[in-house]
Amino acid sequence: MTATGEDHVTARGGPWWWARRRSAVFDVSLAVVSALECALEGIPFARDAGIPVAAGVVFGLLAGSVLLVRRRWPVAVVLVSIAITPAEMGFLMGVVGLYTLAAAELPRRIIGSLAGMSLVGTLIVTFVKTRQDMSRGDLDIGDWFVPFAAITMSLGFTAPPVLLGLYVGARRRLMESLRERADSLERELQLLAERAEERAEWARNEERTRIAREMHDVVAHRVSLMVVHAAALQAVARKDPEKAVRNAALVGDMGRQALTELREMLGVLRSGGDGPPRGLSASASAPTAASVPLAAVGVAAAAAASRAADDDGPSLAEIEDLVGQSAAAGMVVALSVEGDVRSYAPLVEQTAYRVVQEALTNVHKHAAGAKTYVRLAHRVSEIAMQVENEPAEEAASSAGLPSGGNGLVGMRERVSALGGVFVSGPTDAGGFRVSAVIPAS
Repeated sequence: MTATGEDHVTARGGPWWWARRRSAVFDVSLAVVSALECALEGIPFARDAGIPVAAGVVFGLLAGSVLLVRRRWPVAVVLVSIAITPAEMGFLMGVVGLYTLAAAELPRRIIGSLAGMSLVGTLIVTFVKTRQDMSRGDLDIGDWFVPFAAITMSLGFTAPPVLLGLYVGARRRLMESLRERADSLERELQLLAERAEERAEWARNEERTRIAREMHDVVAHRVSLMVVHAAALQAVARKDPEKAVRNAALVGDMGRQALTELREMLGVLRSGGDGPPRGLSASASAPTAASVPLAAVGVAAAAAASRAADDDGPSLAEIEDLVGQSAAAGMVVALSVEGDVRSYAPLVEQTAYRVVQEALTNVHKHAAGAKTYVRLAHRVSEIAMQVENEPAEEAASSAGLPSGGNGLVGMRERVSALGGVFVSGPTDAGGFRVSAVIPAS
């Protein structure tokens, strides 16, 4: 991972306004060289101006040392260099000042104005100095040389540092922009990772709920029938041995069916991670378990549960057998079907079957001996089901089945997951009714 902007800021360790000690040492060295240059150039300036040489040297030292603050106040450095241009001193300070000014984050109009002032100042001073040298006879060249020398010197001392400063400033801003974008990308990746973990945790919780619901539906109904048959077996064992044998066979069949359904469900859960989930390519399952993102865990778990539901789930064609099992256990139950019987999506049929199954299980638990009505209605765009039982007779024996309180919750979750409507509650006659409507697609 590249260094972030925060790391760049905290890396500052220089004194005052310098970002690094190296920058401070470099600026101090430039200021010393500039001060010495201006001090030496102050000697001929003092002689030409008729002032003491010491004053010219001190003036040059003070003017040249202004380069020390070039990073903090580049405009002041350029203004001082323009001011001392007529004294023919501060060439290093002028070049470095223009470079720093162009590289700084200042409006272009300020940079252009100060660079133009420096260009004009250098042009005028060079023009006057060259003409004076030619008039004294120091230079014996044509008149064309004066403007040529003035233009060349002014452009040479102004254009290169300004262009170089503009390039360095643009490059620095580009690097800062890239660093900020890298920081932003890193934060977004971290946020995406957190969201992926949240989605994976949500998927795990949903899968736990789904597994618990499937276990409840598979075990509760079968075991409830087994307990009812066992109670009947105990009651008729001595009076009617043949009926006792039939009940014992039914208990065995119920136990084997419950074990078979549990074995199939556990097999799907165990083999859920062996192959790639539906909708994923084979390459997506190539990484090892340690490198698989958390979100893929939820996808794999959901795919395993979907395979269990689609491949091994019950269907509406088994409703008659389900009702027959309850009737064989002693329940007085009537099944009625309305509309044209047709097939639905596997998940719709499984949900409808589980609703009827759990409703019958609740009747066995809470209203043993009550007459029960199971109604199915095949409509144009939906399937409706209703299980209603009459009040149980007080004298009716109860099998003593425990209740976990999850049956109605599980039915509601199943129906709501498919966009359906689930209603349950007592009837006016004292019984209980469970109704559900599920969209056909």
